[in-house]
Amino acid sequence: MPSVTKSIDVSVPVRTAYNQWTQFESFPHFMGGVESITQTDDTHSHWVTKIGGVTREFDTEITEQHPDERVAWKSTDGKTHAGVVTFHRLGEGESRVTVQLDWEAEGIVEKAGALVGVDDHQVKADLDRFKDFIESRGREEGGWRGNVDSPTT
Repeated sequence: MPSVTKSIDVSVPVRTAYNQWTQFESFPHFMGGVESITQTDDTHSHWVTKIGGVTREFDTEITEQHPDERVAWKSTDGKTHAGVVTFHRLGEGESRVTVQLDWEAEGIVEKAGALVGVDDHQVKADLDRFKDFIESRGREEGGWRGNVDSPTT
């Protein structure tokens, strides 16, 4: 199963970075391959992606969320897709955003892409675009500050 972990430092307070990241419907502005995200309630969303000519639709659920710290999610429709993004205060107006994604590669194109590191480059490019997006605005477009505790096993 492919997995990617990447970080980027952004010149905004951690609250600003976190709040923007909770605005899932804005992801197409900085995530390559994300066509649209529709948030259906506080913890569920529907994604449409197009990567390498392959269009996918899937639903996700937030499995854990703590303001200014982390947002974790997983797919809910049989596809194996999960991730977590964490936020770290580096200074008054500096934050580190770390993304970890895990998914099940499907088909020869995705499996080959995972082998040669295409996914690593995509996540890095998305974080670079997030940095440009949030720093150029200097403020978030909104934010959801709700808490979602991880399920107990």
